[in-house]
Amino acid sequence: MYSLVLLAVLAANPMTLAQIDSEVLANNPDIQSASSQKRIAEARVGSAMTTDDPQFSYKAWGTPLLQPWNLNQTQHMFMFTENFPSRGKRELQYLIASDETDIQAMAVEAKKREVIAVAHQAFNQLLRSYDQLRIHHDEVMLAQQSIEATRIQYTAGKALQSDVLKAGVAYSRLAEHEIMLESEADSARAGLNTLMGRPPDQPLDVEGTYGIVETLPTQEILKGLAVANRPELLALNLMEKQAARRVELTRKGLRPDYSVTAGYMLMPGGSSHRSGWIGEVSMTLPWLNRSKHDSEIEQAQEEHDAILAEYQKQLSSISREIRESRIRAEAARKVVELYRDTLRPDTSSVSKAATVAYQTNQGSLVDVLNTQVMSIDVEYALFNALANYEKSLADLERAIGGSVPGERKPL
Repeated sequence: MYSLVLLAVLAANPMTLAQIDSEVLANNPDIQSASSQKRIAEARVGSAMTTDDPQFSYKAWGTPLLQPWNLNQTQHMFMFTENFPSRGKRELQYLIASDETDIQAMAVEAKKREVIAVAHQAFNQLLRSYDQLRIHHDEVMLAQQSIEATRIQYTAGKALQSDVLKAGVAYSRLAEHEIMLESEADSARAGLNTLMGRPPDQPLDVEGTYGIVETLPTQEILKGLAVANRPELLALNLMEKQAARRVELTRKGLRPDYSVTAGYMLMPGGSSHRSGWIGEVSMTLPWLNRSKHDSEIEQAQEEHDAILAEYQKQLSSISREIRESRIRAEAARKVVELYRDTLRPDTSSVSKAATVAYQTNQGSLVDVLNTQVMSIDVEYALFNALANYEKSLADLERAIGGSVPGERKPL
């Protein structure tokens, strides 16, 4: 009873975690959506330093009311107008737009970290499922041998019919395990394919090794790494700087903006000078509307303070996230070491001893089946613990915004 899922998978070219990361970064829809927002912000920078469009206007003055067709009596004016903001406003607008580009870049990086963490979890879940399926296949072979040996002994009168029934029940239990493992593998494979922008049902095999970081850095070291690398915190730093510039820009709103107009004027027929020019300079008077600008300044300042408060909130949340992930990783590591160093060697020795005893008529089939089941449970539990460890480590890496320092020793 060899797993159909396993047969299909073994026919494909296995992908490493690095290859999956590369494909996720290139094709993940969420990352592509975040990148498009960054490109929109970049496109806005070019217009931040420009002035308003110049205006052209035409005015006809003095046309006789009773002779509207008598344009010879009209004073024609052709004018161009340009608006100029007060000094420093355009520069601040450009810097604010540039800050927005950097903020969106951090948003893209945050989305990458988030998606990569989920991909690592799905990868390790899929790797665990495939490893458990391989172990399952080996145990099926042993179960088939046990059933065949029991039937031979039953035929020879050396075993009871109940022994044959027990062997069949154990074999059925393995079939139930296979269905469960195939379902878990299908779910993990579909999730990983989706993260890579592939159809969920596309065949996928993975290969990798398990490693343990025996000593994780302290909470303070990990928190320092998060402050330096976590995209969300870096984005809030940029937002604080951008908000400070918005405060400065609103304060410059108390300075007047200017408008300059120049044009040509054609006087009515019979005038001593038919051609002339016109010039006009106007300015806003913001101090006559002081309450409006004071409100804008206050609002910008409150937004700046709110970002500082959000930074502290995020830092506190990330510290808790680091703490919880570190605790889970340490607990999972201890469980892995327990199964690796103690339970797996012990159950392997017991299983071998029970098999030898049964083959030499010094033990019962029940002992063989029980030790086989116990050995399977220990192997499954070991890979479950490894998957939990990798998940906790992926959560920790996302919390600090980078790889966890320390050497990963192979299992």
